[in-house]
Amino acid sequence: MRGRGGRMGRGGMMRNGPFRTFIPHVPFDMAQCEQAFPRVKPVPEEKNFQEALLKRNQDLSPTPMEQTSVSNLVTKVNGVIDNLIVSTGTFDAASIEEVRQAGSHKKGTIMTGHTVADLVIILKTLPTVEAVTALGNKVLEDLKASDPQEVLSMLPNEAGFEISSSEATVKCLITTIPPNLKKLEPELHLDGKLMMAHLAAIRHARWFEENAFHSSIKVLIRVLRDVHSRFVGLHPMTPWIIDLLAHYAIMNNPTRQPLAINVAFRRVLQLLAAGFFLPGSVGITDPCENGTIRIHTVMTLEQQDMVCYTAQTLLRVLSHGGYKQILGLEGHTSIATEMSVWEGVVVTPSDKAYERPPERKEDEEEAEEDMESQDS
Repeated sequence: MRGRGGRMGRGGMMRNGPFRTFIPHVPFDMAQCEQAFPRVKPVPEEKNFQEALLKRNQDLSPTPMEQTSVSNLVTKVNGVIDNLIVSTGTFDAASIEEVRQAGSHKKGTIMTGHTVADLVIILKTLPTVEAVTALGNKVLEDLKASDPQEVLSMLPNEAGFEISSSEATVKCLITTIPPNLKKLEPELHLDGKLMMAHLAAIRHARWFEENAFHSSIKVLIRVLRDVHSRFVGLHPMTPWIIDLLAHYAIMNNPTRQPLAINVAFRRVLQLLAAGFFLPGSVGITDPCENGTIRIHTVMTLEQQDMVCYTAQTLLRVLSHGGYKQILGLEGHTSIATEMSVWEGVVVTPSDKAYERPPERKEDEEEAEEDMESQDS
């Protein structure tokens, strides 16, 4: 996997020729062109695979008690903040514009053992560290006033603060209204990149609610997040990448009807293995950002390559019946890094294709350019 074209020289010319318009390619996707490849055999029966996916989703889903504990704490914290919006009383450290739910709890993709919900608090005022800490203390104070028996704690952090009970946690992610983003000072306020990420989290939750409401998408997201957490080669993918990839795999097909969960899971690995998230690929355009921003560009070239060759290995294991090991029902994650045998078939892990080019010093590049100009 090498970079496209050559290095950029002076005058806007490429070292290896004139600049060419970037035209992304579409990796092979069987789901989009099944009519061009008619089957010679009937679709194989994958009942056991489908049942294993549904069982894994059930194992990963939160218990009713976990779901209730998170929802109750979210309701309480949300209610306190709403009251501060309506009437601040004596609290003047910060002024709140609005509060919105975001994250996996809002999307309905929360996992067992992770009883955490996200609330994004948009301030009218600039988010200084002192103001955010004061807001956290005020929220905790009001919560204890409404229910003195409940044991709660508040922990400030670089993103805002967390309100925790013995059973659940609500992350209060602080941001500010867009006009204030240009006024942020690193020494005084919370990190501007975090502020923008928190605003993006609101857009993500809104998009998800409008477009990814189908239950199969939520099942696939939960299973993919578990696979992502267990296989190191898939770690570079962000939760937002996984959300959009699951939606694409299930809904983006000629019929516009949701695919079966087993077909969609296999399609995810097929897409990644075909280079869906490699340089030059059309990938998936972020629906919540202006312009054409492909979601996989947040990963480095090494990370894009690692995701690709890990998916290639897992796809070969899946093709020979190793779905239980991929889903974590049996075995361990070494199948992605070590040779394995499946019914007499040897699966050798794919090797990396990308090699980081050696760093070149500026004086060496200038000397090379001078030599090229002399030759011409």
